[in-house]
Amino acid sequence: MLLTLVTPLPSHAETEAVDIYSQEQLIELIRSKQYLARVVSDDCQLVQDIEARAEVLKQPLYQYLWGEMLNYGTCVKANPQRGMALMRDAVAQGSAEAMVRIAEYYYHGTFVFQDKNRAVQYVLPAAASGDLPARVLLVRLFGEGYGSYRDFETGYHWLYNGIFSDEATKKEAYELLKVLEQKIPPSIVARIKLEHLKSR
Repeated sequence: MLLTLVTPLPSHAETEAVDIYSQEQLIELIRSKQYLARVVSDDCQLVQDIEARAEVLKQPLYQYLWGEMLNYGTCVKANPQRGMALMRDAVAQGSAEAMVRIAEYYYHGTFVFQDKNRAVQYVLPAAASGDLPARVLLVRLFGEGYGSYRDFETGYHWLYNGIFSDEATKKEAYELLKVLEQKIPPSIVARIKLEHLKSR
């Protein structure tokens, strides 16, 4: 009887080793905002691997992931100061994902003081590189009157010519463009739409 009490349950023996995420997997997890949930669902097995890739190998997507784990205390003790520093390191290496995330933090005032002009500064380079989430956020900010007026036309052009993989994002972009149209001369909007027709 005593032996059966100390025998481990079969479910504990069934825990499977988890492979580290590929760059493609990690981008998809970040885009779908499932990265922290995935780390937890993997029973926090990859914490040391993620930390090593972020802190030692300095891989931008892992700096993003490790930074967010520290920001929110996912599988580790929360340390937003270190987490945000890692996010900025990823930005310095050109990570569009990190640029968008920090811009979102400044947009909402999460971990930092709300500063929508600073959000524009972070998201503009990511938008220029072709990142669609960055372009959506940038046009939202422009529509609210933040950023430089001379960039409004460029932001409108980028998003108007975007390719959308889902209807929800396309609808959101359409609504944001309608708001931004109110801040751009109609002749410029007409020219952008005409250029789009010619380029097809």
